[in-house]
Amino acid sequence: MIGLLQRVTRASVEVDGEIIGEIGRGLLVLIGVQRDDSEQRADRLLERLLGYRVFPDDDGKMNRSLRDIRGGLLLVPQFTLPADTRKGTRPGFSTAAAPEEGKRLFQHFLQQAEQAHAPVASGRFGADMQVSLVNDGPVTFWLET
Repeated sequence: MIGLLQRVTRASVEVDGEIIGEIGRGLLVLIGVQRDDSEQRADRLLERLLGYRVFPDDDGKMNRSLRDIRGGLLLVPQFTLPADTRKGTRPGFSTAAAPEEGKRLFQHFLQQAEQAHAPVASGRFGADMQVSLVNDGPVTFWLET
């Protein structure tokens, strides 16, 4: 499972002109589900991103986690994230989970996040989404389990 996390001052996701999820300061995380992913991998990724120290302490060093600052978490499913881009000029999606499994694991991830942290918002699996964000730093990390 892949999480592309971005530290933001604010972020939102819109579907059909309606904002369906938004946060203030926190993390926007694009979630990619790979073919061999499991609930255990999803749980491990969630634990890592909630504790990942990407927010500045009083000395300006990245020593605080999302939990520490009690920031928002916006989770957006992204089917294209696990694409195979190693050759050619068109991405391949054989490494991505099948849509049904991807949706199931994203929903599991979202439910676990809602139980472990607040506030949590999300995009909609399979929807055409418009994501807006103000990347703070910019700070962006790729986490994979």
